[in-house]
Amino acid sequence: MNDPKIIVALDYADATSANKLVSQLDPKLCRLKVGKELFTAAGPQFVEQLARSNFGVFLDLKFHDIPNTVAKACTAASNLGVWMLNVHASGGSEMMQAAKQAVDASSSKPLLIAVTVLTSMNQHTLNQVGIHTNLAEHVLNLAKLTQLAGLDGVVCSALEAKTLRTELGSQFCLVTPGIRPENANKDDQSRIVTPSEALALGSSYLVIGRPITQAPDPAKVLDNIISECRAYIK
Repeated sequence: MNDPKIIVALDYADATSANKLVSQLDPKLCRLKVGKELFTAAGPQFVEQLARSNFGVFLDLKFHDIPNTVAKACTAASNLGVWMLNVHASGGSEMMQAAKQAVDASSSKPLLIAVTVLTSMNQHTLNQVGIHTNLAEHVLNLAKLTQLAGLDGVVCSALEAKTLRTELGSQFCLVTPGIRPENANKDDQSRIVTPSEALALGSSYLVIGRPITQAPDPAKVLDNIISECRAYIK
């Protein structure tokens, strides 16, 4: 598979725990996501190690600052050899354009995507910070702003993917977290979308954590997910 659609979330507190899982996975079959906790604990060297092991790394640090600071952070992230990194769309056009210019100037030129609205937020929390637009409309507005800024895509829920795919076209990258295979434990998720359903709705890549990382045989679960999704993977 030249373009693995599954991104395994390495939601661990240290490199040792993460490496136990990574050693069981094949870089030809999946990519890996490194978020704030693991990056803070293990540092950029760990990310470089994963990249040298031929894993595509999604560095999920959600940069959000003044344009110059975000641009420098994106340059540093790109130099680690990551496959994808992200910023917050709410930082605005100037910030996103600065990030894009920094990524494009790097030798590795990773994909650059933006977070629209965090999945932990609802209409009430949006209103609390002074945003009174309907949540779905706000997500679409920020996604359109992201596309206009020249970025490659956004993080979104699978439930938003169909609308965003229709509005933003077939080439815009939609990265979808919160995916649960059909027979997996729901954990703390209440609105479950399976991998095949997410791809059918228009998702480009699926971020999957606990169903794989907490499985007795992570590689087998990954294989099962890939088999489930095969009809939707071009």
